[in-house]
Amino acid sequence: MNFISLADWPRLRIEEMLRFAAAIKKFPEQHRHALDGRVLLMMFQKPSLRTRVSFETAMVRLGGHAIAYDLSQSPWGHGRETPADTALTASRYVDGIMARLFSHEDMKSLAAHATIPVINGLTDLEHPCQALGDLMTLQESFGKFEGIRLAYVGDGNNNVTHSLLDACSKVGIHLTVGCPPGKEFEPVPSILERARGFASESGAHLAVVHDARAAVAGAHAVYTDTWMSYHIPAERRTERERALVPFRVTTALMREARPDAVFMHCLPAWRGKELDADVIDGPHSIVFAQAENRLHTEKAILLTLIR
Repeated sequence: MNFISLADWPRLRIEEMLRFAAAIKKFPEQHRHALDGRVLLMMFQKPSLRTRVSFETAMVRLGGHAIAYDLSQSPWGHGRETPADTALTASRYVDGIMARLFSHEDMKSLAAHATIPVINGLTDLEHPCQALGDLMTLQESFGKFEGIRLAYVGDGNNNVTHSLLDACSKVGIHLTVGCPPGKEFEPVPSILERARGFASESGAHLAVVHDARAAVAGAHAVYTDTWMSYHIPAERRTERERALVPFRVTTALMREARPDAVFMHCLPAWRGKELDADVIDGPHSIVFAQAENRLHTEKAILLTLIR
């Protein structure tokens, strides 16, 4: 079993994983030795703070060990080895792989050839570990999924947006994406289409709009992310910022949401760009609860896949 995309996991399994993560968070000592002797290989093509530290901490606290490996120093990174060869070799050494890659196709190739579980720590296309932690955080905040309205504003053609589409549509959260029009900023059509298929079963309502206030109106939670993901060339910054400024999360925009609305961000955040400091540092912000819940949901993933 792998964890590559929330699209692959049925609603019941996602909800089971969230219950497991909540139990681990409440009673962490019950799992101190659950992964004794197990080793996780963590492979990185992209920079990482939360993904590396949370997975490594999770392995240590579960009794296992994690190896962090910079793929730029590997045969794969120098074009001398395929993801398949890397997967087959690592499968002889360790008990699981967590990879943080650029290409989603490389992630799928890694999973297809490995004989051990593979966890998607992020690709340009999807970020399922983040979305699972976000579901846990929303459940803690509101006690339910049905009837909850999440507004995501900013760059909609984004790995976090795509995994939120899968996550929300699976469990019945209504999600509105507010972004500039056009292919560069709107969610990938195939992902939006599959999410609408999941939403038809859960009762979730999905929408893409091009006005930030319309997206946020009446929302229980407002979410944004960086305007410059790791794979976007630096020379695109000025033009992208010009297009995205109307979608900056400000105190005024938060007032369009419910009075008790929470603010979410997967971090790292750039104050003065996609958000204002008084939003992320204010009383409605739950961004560090999100960051913490990555640890608990990742423990649940590890225990489910490699125990």
